[in-house]
Amino acid sequence: MVEMGEAIIVLDEVYKIFGPQPRGRAFDLVRSGMGKNRVQAETGHVVGLDDVSFSVNKGEIFVVMGLSGSGKSTALRTVNKLHDITYGTVTVDSTDVQALEGSDLQAFRREYMGMVFQHFALFPHRKVIDNVSYGLKVQGVDKKAREEAAMKALSLVGLGTYAQNFPSELSGGMQQRVGLARGLASDPDILLMDEAFSALDPLIRRQMQDEMMEIQGELHKTILFITHDLNEALRIGDRVCIMKDGAVVQIGTPEEILTKPATGYVAEFVQDVDQGRVIQVHEIMQKPAPISAGVTLSEALSTVGERSGAFVLDSAGAPTHILTADDGIRAAGMGTTDLGPALRTDFDRCGPEDCLNTVYAAAGRGLPIAVCDVSGKLVGNLDPRHIMEEMGRVEHLIDDFEREVFM
Repeated sequence: MVEMGEAIIVLDEVYKIFGPQPRGRAFDLVRSGMGKNRVQAETGHVVGLDDVSFSVNKGEIFVVMGLSGSGKSTALRTVNKLHDITYGTVTVDSTDVQALEGSDLQAFRREYMGMVFQHFALFPHRKVIDNVSYGLKVQGVDKKAREEAAMKALSLVGLGTYAQNFPSELSGGMQQRVGLARGLASDPDILLMDEAFSALDPLIRRQMQDEMMEIQGELHKTILFITHDLNEALRIGDRVCIMKDGAVVQIGTPEEILTKPATGYVAEFVQDVDQGRVIQVHEIMQKPAPISAGVTLSEALSTVGERSGAFVLDSAGAPTHILTADDGIRAAGMGTTDLGPALRTDFDRCGPEDCLNTVYAAAGRGLPIAVCDVSGKLVGNLDPRHIMEEMGRVEHLIDDFEREVFM
């Protein structure tokens, strides 16, 4: 993940009421704390957003996730004023978006934002390169410049050789890449992506996620991404905002959402997520407790303590050997005081940002895993039993939430 910059998109206490009198009784009721369904039953108005506040930082992928009717797409559409708001403020790079009108709003959208939607909305009678460059044509960019920009964008999504094809000659996944290229062609600061991959088959969808993250690693755009799929949200998001009935339920990193759900609603969502794809090693590793050079077997066992093992390091801090508690106790039982024969070198290594599913096989051997930084220096110990303990944490959290509900 890239280091995030300052907040670029900010929603502050935003309300959106759909109906003929959005600032009337319905607004008063929702501000008093009445729920979405009851407001609709009493007033006929629909609560789209209920006191929504969040910020999107420069260079991050911020994912808003929720089921149908949660308000996620409504929130996105306030950012480019496809929706007026009932109350609150929406700013983009300090510009009050909701105050813009006419040509100023059009210019703002053109200069700041690219948009990618669930439905490709490609012109069937135009070639791929013309679809990608269409927005630049509307802006009055000359043909040579817009075609150069379109080809650059197509190359980013791996479709440079299809520039002269028509959309009907491309698969669904390729057409969605054209849509992504069109969003990138004007080199916008911000990408708004509304259910961009939802219409794709699961395998193609995953490939598109991979490609988007690869492109993001190169371009570092600010991306506001909308999805109803929690697995997608946790996989691509630097931070995730979960919404329900127009309100924000929780905002956090994928690891925070998965390991520290704020409510039973969130806990129920995450119970079926493959935690091993989200939780990273640094979340559960122990601080290193290396064995000092020249110590006896008894002294080394004292260092191991309650751990399942500890590492011996070289002069650069890289692990060279491991003493497991079992090997140490076995050697001590044979009457030796020499540490050397009890050491072994067949341990595995991983990085602190590796996901748990990348270390499952190594954990199956039962040996502690050395967590090393890019230079090879030991930065943590990963105990296989801690992996299993962590994987069961969400189920316990769900049980706790359910007990709170019924007590």
